[in-house]
Amino acid sequence: MCHRGPDRRRRLFGQGALISLHALAILAALSLFAASAHGADTQWRFEVKRQNTDRDTPGESTKTTLRLEALAEGRVALWRLDLPFPDEKDTFSGSPFDPRLGDIKLRARLRPMDVSGMPVSFFSELTLPSADPDSLGQGKYQVMVGAETFHPLDSISSDDHKLSFSPQVQQVVSVAGDAERKDVNYTKFELALRDVWRKAYSLKLTAKPVIDWVQDGKTGAVAEVEGAVMLERNWKLQLMLGGLLWGEGTASTYGTRVELTVGKTF
Repeated sequence: MCHRGPDRRRRLFGQGALISLHALAILAALSLFAASAHGADTQWRFEVKRQNTDRDTPGESTKTTLRLEALAEGRVALWRLDLPFPDEKDTFSGSPFDPRLGDIKLRARLRPMDVSGMPVSFFSELTLPSADPDSLGQGKYQVMVGAETFHPLDSISSDDHKLSFSPQVQQVVSVAGDAERKDVNYTKFELALRDVWRKAYSLKLTAKPVIDWVQDGKTGAVAEVEGAVMLERNWKLQLMLGGLLWGEGTASTYGTRVELTVGKTF
């Protein structure tokens, strides 16, 4: 028992060095991209996201995520860095005071463009197999490409309530990594209905059906309800509840999830 303290400190030190190495490299790239996009006009948003999840699939376990976004004025409207820290204990309650490094993600989103009269925003995300231990990640380099459009529902909106519908599609594939780990290849849809009232409160209902091509086209879906409130000084508080509709074990699905997010734009 007397040796557990030093061993734990050495383990945490090693994890901290690995996290710092990945974070510094990607943050440097993020800063460079943001600065090149009319740097003086760039806004930054930082979020701390806590997810408690059960019956998870790879990459969807209970975790805490640190998210940094650069909201630029150039053609690339958003750069996003996600640093996930999955709990060592991958149950719903997890072990929040015993985090590990997960698979780091970097996303870029283009400013919306007109496609056949509709505003369409294209985006892409790179996932790095940085999890330590690797069992808490998917062990694969993954590339995601996606598109989203936005439709205000003026006919059922009012001065206080602004409703909108945002359909989205993503294609995710693994391109390299551990040959012994399962490949990743799925198509994911997000169908979101949002209500914003008094410019301070929002409620979003989202269905997320998935087609898992690795499992011969098996389908699954989760549904989520998310409420958010804008606070003073650009702080935001958000709560999301999600659950499986069908297709347990399909890629990117889960059984039950509770997610709390605190964020600030500066």
